[in-house]
Amino acid sequence: MCKAPRVSLGHPSHRDRISVAVDATPLLGNRSGVGMFCRGALGALAARSDLDVAAFAVTWRRRRSLRPLVPPGIRVVQRAMPARPLHRSWKRRSLPPIEWFVGPVDVVHGTNFVVPPARRAARIVTVHDLTAVHFPEMCDASTRMFPQIVRRAVAEGAWVHTPSRFVADEVVGEFGAAPDRVIVVHHGIPGHDGPAAAGSQSVGAPPPAVRLPAGTNRYVLALGTVEPRKDLPGLVRAFDRLAGDLPDLALVLAGSPGWGDDALNRAVSASPVADRIVRLGYVDDRALPGILAAAAVLAYPSVYEGFGFPPLEAMASGVPVVATAVGAIPEIAGEGALLVAPADVDGLASGLLEVLQSAETRQALVTRGFERAGTFSWRSCAEGLADLYARAARSR
Repeated sequence: MCKAPRVSLGHPSHRDRISVAVDATPLLGNRSGVGMFCRGALGALAARSDLDVAAFAVTWRRRRSLRPLVPPGIRVVQRAMPARPLHRSWKRRSLPPIEWFVGPVDVVHGTNFVVPPARRAARIVTVHDLTAVHFPEMCDASTRMFPQIVRRAVAEGAWVHTPSRFVADEVVGEFGAAPDRVIVVHHGIPGHDGPAAAGSQSVGAPPPAVRLPAGTNRYVLALGTVEPRKDLPGLVRAFDRLAGDLPDLALVLAGSPGWGDDALNRAVSASPVADRIVRLGYVDDRALPGILAAAAVLAYPSVYEGFGFPPLEAMASGVPVVATAVGAIPEIAGEGALLVAPADVDGLASGLLEVLQSAETRQALVTRGFERAGTFSWRSCAEGLADLYARAARSR
């Protein structure tokens, strides 16, 4: 039998602080929304005196890459954890336990739909959304495994963390989880950790990272990995309807390539104004604030969301938002965004046009957006997670 590594957190019963092992695998590679959650939450958790937090990554090839990515105050403690064999095993049985890799802990937190089995530790799994349940055709093969893994964890008594009430209700309905073991803790906003300062947004010159086509001087921005549920092809078609009336307007798409690339490429190729559509690909943390702040409006035309960082990032930056009224977006955005029906190209185009042409609408959205963004912080997220860790540890 494999023994727990010597570099453990110490036996839980010998400490006053709650020891937590957090899956930080999403910090590796280009950072998705889950990676933003991990980084923001870990940074705030590191400041808490009631927690002893260590990070691990379920990976073989990149196992040595995690240490420089975790925030100060978070230790990396683990053995190599090959992802594919472990996920296959955890989908069917409760072996191997997390203690084999990180030593004894009070709580293990799986931050991306998968929480390792444990001998003694309380288990918490973050379920960001139920895309794989509702829209399996929009998911890749690895994502389609998540519902079975979550279902098993819930059946074995794992606690569930969700970033919105909308997802919490879905988890209870879909997986039969006990409502009192499904806990809502909102995320913070990437790059921000406190109330946004109220003010008005004034679109400036595009940053160096954005080279706008000749004849254009402002842009609609979309942020996020290119995946089907983001409906970027629908946004391209909405832009087609705007372009004739607003010849100075470009569309800028920022985000990593994904399994929605083919559909997006077809939409762009078919656009009569394809020369006014700019694809930036992945944008790193240094370039993103400037690209976002210079946008005339953020478009977020998703068909389903469990939270949604980009609208909050835009609101905190003083950029008006037009988004779809689906999933958790109404809950998260509140009155800080102009909401339109999903998959309604004409409605999306009309909403964007209103924001772009009406100074009154624009200013109202900026003001309400600042107010809404001010209700989200990583400090509050960490406080909610710490409360959840304490409840889970007491329930063992």
